[in-house]
Order: sequence, then structure tokens, then C-alpha cells
Amino acid sequence: MNFAESRFWIVLGSGLGFVLGLRLLLGPWLHSRIGVYDKIALTVLGLVLLLAVSWLTLLIFLAVAVITYWGLQWILRLDLGHQRRCLVLLIPLQLLPLFYYKYANFIFNDVADLGIVMLRDVGIPVGISFYTFQKVAFAVDTLGFRKPLPKFLDYLCFAGFFPQVVAGPIERREMLLPQMENFAFRWRPDAINAGMGWIVLGLFFKCCLGDNLAGYFIGTSTTNPFSIWLDNLTFGLRLYYDFAGYSLVALGLGRCFGITLTLNFLSPYCSTSLIEFWRRWHVSLSQWFRDYLYIPLGGGRSRYWMFNLLLVFVVSGIWHGAGWGFIIWGAMHGTALIANRLLGSRWSVPRPIGWGLTMLLAFGAWLAFYETNPEQLLAKARTLAAPSAYTWAALQELWGRWPAGDRFVLLCFLGLAGLSLAVEWRSLRDLDEPYGYLLRPWVLIILVVLTVLLAATKNNAFIYFAF
Repeated sequence: MNFAESRFWIVLGSGLGFVLGLRLLLGPWLHSRIGVYDKIALTVLGLVLLLAVSWLTLLIFLAVAVITYWGLQWILRLDLGHQRRCLVLLIPLQLLPLFYYKYANFIFNDVADLGIVMLRDVGIPVGISFYTFQKVAFAVDTLGFRKPLPKFLDYLCFAGFFPQVVAGPIERREMLLPQMENFAFRWRPDAINAGMGWIVLGLFFKCCLGDNLAGYFIGTSTTNPFSIWLDNLTFGLRLYYDFAGYSLVALGLGRCFGITLTLNFLSPYCSTSLIEFWRRWHVSLSQWFRDYLYIPLGGGRSRYWMFNLLLVFVVSGIWHGAGWGFIIWGAMHGTALIANRLLGSRWSVPRPIGWGLTMLLAFGAWLAFYETNPEQLLAKARTLAAPSAYTWAALQELWGRWPAGDRFVLLCFLGLAGLSLAVEWRSLRDLDEPYGYLLRPWVLIILVVLTVLLAATKNNAFIYFAF
């Protein structure tokens, strides 16, 4: 379900044309059942789009969705005491496909060194981490807050709403389910107009900035600190524009259908502390870990709050991928957040310095996120930490990596990314909205033109599909 591919829009447009045409044709006979038809049509449309990704993606999604619903249906027949015990059984069942497809090879082959050949080439179904966490939250909220189980059709609309099912945002029951229960195909010009603005911005982020910057990520040098920092910079910017781009398109599609989704990114690269960064980066996942792991462990008021925070970020790293680098990345952020909290209560620094330190930590940590080889990761980390490695010869080597034309293009796209971030910062300062100025009509026209003229010729899949 790649929003940057024309195939997605062709399938979506054809599907919408069919279901709306059939709706118009059957309207006189549907009467009071028109709402049921709309929900069935939305559900089928989402399943068809998942099938367009792969059979495996569709089947695993259905397996997790059905296990969750049937499991809750069975648990809710029990008394309250037994419900909580059975929830402990249901959650592992929900997580079982995620464990097999994403972590079995790492645990049994990389860690335990069992050499199970059949696990080495197991592909990860698109979106499994996202919709699995959404189902786990749904189960916990349903039992924890003693909510009734919705009708199966409403639940499927909630579980499989196609704009957000494969890469978030990870929506909660109280936010999305009531909207699904009242869903209907309606012509809302204001909602469609607002939604199209988000779609234009998201596609500009993805196709113009993210995909072009991806072409300049090399990731091979272990001895040149300037090359490593440039790789960190291009990877970090590509990751943001790629993932935020998907989230903004999902948000826009939801608005067009009359559904409000969570704004998953709040201009995180404008943050002046690491605490603020994690309030702005992948908001729905951060809130998920806060509500379902950090707070149940005792949160920040516990005497063990440092352990709780570190554990949450290590688990967050594992959520992103099976590998030592992801664990190290999570541990780095957890440790830095502990230091941020301890030192932030005693000293304050000017905002520009705070922003610089935050970006240094965030982009430095991306090294552990993209470098999957532990030996090369250690070698690169040593190079970055060695003052003697920062030589004029190393800088000249980096400068000579590309021909003059490619260097100019790279600088132009880095400049365009910097300008975009500056506009985000002004939007936060003046409007208290992360993307307020970028959504102005005349700016959107410019973004459309830039996207058409500068979109990368190589279409990259959304990077978070791998997670």
C-alpha cells in the first residue's frame, strides 16, 4: 500500500468508483441499510488494498484481527477475575505472528546460533508491527475500561481502515472506533479540501525530499567521520520525510473520508530537548509505550523510574527491528533521556544550544538504527569519537565522493530540507501548529510544482514498511 505508487491510486480510484456506483444503483433498495453497505464497502476496499500488497499481508492481518475479536468475545463471557488472567493468554496469541515473522530468526539463529535454515528467509508482512500493537491496545482497553465488544463489522472497519493500517498512526479504541461506528460515504467539500492539503504535503515530503535524499545515502565508510555524519544526516532526514510523508498522506485520506486520525509527527527536528523530540516523533507509538508499558511499570514516580525508562526505549528499539543495532539505538535514547531529565531540572541552556545538542544526539543515534553489522557499527562509532579522524584529508575525500553536478544537487536538496524545517519552526512559533504555513494554499501550489518537477525517478518503498 505504497501511496507513492500510481498503482495504489488506480486501485483506490477504481474501488471507490465501483462501490459508490453500486451504492447509487442500489440506493432505492437499501434505505435504512445504507450505513451497513458503506461499512462493508469500506472494509472490502481495505482488504483489497492489503491483497494488492501481498496474500501474506492480507492473511496475517486477518489472523491477528480474528484472534483478537474471538478471543475478546470468549473472555467477556467470564467473570472479571478470570478476564484479566485470560488477557495474559490472549496477548501472546496476538503477538505470535509478529514474533515468528520478525524476531524468530534473530533469536534462534543470531542469538542462540541454532542454525534453523527455514527462518533465514522469512519475509515480514507489511505493517505487522503497527496493526498488532493496535489490536493489543484494543484488547487491553476493552477489558481494562469494561467496554462492550463492538459489532464485528464496526471492529473490522476500525482494525483495517486502509490509510493507517500498514504504517500507522496506531489508533486507539476511543479515538477511531466511534468514528467507524458512524461511518458513511458523504460528500464533504471542506473535509476533502483539507485532506488534499495533507496529501500534497505528504507526497512532497516523500517523493521530493525523502526519495531524493535516499539516493545520497552510502553507508560504507568506516574511517571517514565526515562521510559517516553525512550518512547519518541523509538517513535521518530521509527517515523523517519518508515516514512523516506516509503519515500525512494517511491523515489526508482519512480526512477525505470524514475520519480524523492522529497527527503522528509534530515537527520533531524543531525540538530543543530530547524529551520534546520524543513528544513530537512518532506520537502514536510513544503514547502506546507510555500508556501500556511505562505507566504500568510505575512511570516517572517510581523509585525505579530510570530502569523503567531505559526498558521502554530498549523495547522500542526492538519494536523497530530484530538486531543488536536497534537495541543499542533504544538504549542510547533511554540513557540520554535519563540524563536529560536529571540535568534539565538543574540547568537550562539557551534554545539554540538545546536544539543543537538534541540534533547531535538524534542524528548520531541513527547510526545504530541503519548499521546492522555490529562490527562495522563499532568501527564507525570509534571513528566518530576520535578527534584525530577529523582531518582535512578526510573532508577532501568526502568532497570528492561525487562529481560536481551531484554535489550541487545534494546541496540543493539539503537546502530545500533546511528551508522546509525553517518553515515548520516558524509555524510552531507563530501558529502553534507544526505544518501551518506549509498548508497555506499558495504554498501547496508550490509544493505540487516542486513534486512534479523534482520527484525522484526511483520509487522507494516507504521505509517503515520494513518495521
